[in-house]
Amino acid sequence: MIKDRDIVVVGIQAWDIEIGSNCKNIAREFAKHNRVLYVNPPLDRATLKRERESDRIQKRLRIKNGKEKALVKIQENLWNLYPKSMTESINWIPFHGLFKMLNRRNSRLFSEDIRVAMRELGFKDILIFNDSSMFLGLHLQEYLTPESYTYYMRDYLIKVPYWQKHGERIEPQIIKKADTVVNNSTLYTEYGLEHNPHSYMVGQGCDVSLFNDTENAIEIPKEFERIPTPILGYVGYLTSMRLDLDLLEYLAKSRKEWSMVLVGPEDEDFRNSKLHELDNVFFLGRKDASQLPAYVKGFDIAMNPQVVNDWTIGNYPRKIDEYLAMGKPTLATRTKAMEMFREHVYLANTKEDYLELAQRALEENSKERIQARINFAKSHTWENNVKAIYEAIKKSA
Repeated sequence: MIKDRDIVVVGIQAWDIEIGSNCKNIAREFAKHNRVLYVNPPLDRATLKRERESDRIQKRLRIKNGKEKALVKIQENLWNLYPKSMTESINWIPFHGLFKMLNRRNSRLFSEDIRVAMRELGFKDILIFNDSSMFLGLHLQEYLTPESYTYYMRDYLIKVPYWQKHGERIEPQIIKKADTVVNNSTLYTEYGLEHNPHSYMVGQGCDVSLFNDTENAIEIPKEFERIPTPILGYVGYLTSMRLDLDLLEYLAKSRKEWSMVLVGPEDEDFRNSKLHELDNVFFLGRKDASQLPAYVKGFDIAMNPQVVNDWTIGNYPRKIDEYLAMGKPTLATRTKAMEMFREHVYLANTKEDYLELAQRALEENSKERIQARINFAKSHTWENNVKAIYEAIKKSA
């Protein structure tokens, strides 16, 4: 446990992001025993040009011009900072020297905003927790002189086009400079160890309280009344960058007596896919996060038909915990990150495996297996995740 400290959290997601955020959940957990300043990424020039009329950008312009407060209290011991500085958009720059110069400038401006907030809050002897902000975060140790600096990896960002050009060079530098590197998968932990001996696997937190159906209070949506069983289902963003369209089509065509239910918004590839032509595939559209447990309850098998690529191979899919929290037989693509689930999830290497394991999942389900899945999911709390982060920081001291 780390208590009564001042912690500055920086990252790549703002507090007002519309989707769930690991970093926000970690910050809330930090704030139970420490004072926490959560710093939004600063507004950059390209985003301003592209999204100027959006409510989100208009709010940042009002803050920049002094018409709204930059520092906002979220809850006891937790504040959110909207940096006033405008940073340059530099990820596209082809020249390392120019990138290096402008990145240092961006980091200096960003640090100045943080220092102003720290003075206002009386923060001293800070700990920095950096959620994958590899560009802006590179010089924070130099400008803010923290007592401890932790770099957090939960996605293979250097394989994402936005970060790749300079990230493949920059991220190893920031990992090497960090006092502690914490990761939510074994793949990232091993990558971190290539550059820093203090790289630790801390797992993943998940709030599974919404998925608690011990009293059978969650009602399956009426949409399921028209859908034949058994049902293989997925909830989440339907994107070909993460999901295997060919696999889904193979499953649907191979077992026409099974139904496939896909819940979530679709990217262009999904909207144009042949899945829409199949009678046993049902697209139920985007749903509010609070509704998702009801849809998961309607599945006979929950699945994560992940395509394996540089971006996904190390991902910890939080939806697996949500599926298991409802006791659902769960089928997923085998990756290094998924090995920790192997006792409770059916892991497939091939599309043929998916068919065989889906059949097994239907046949083997039992009250004992259901309860074991629920118990396993409940162990992945944010409290336990942050406890592991604290232990990693202490080991590195």
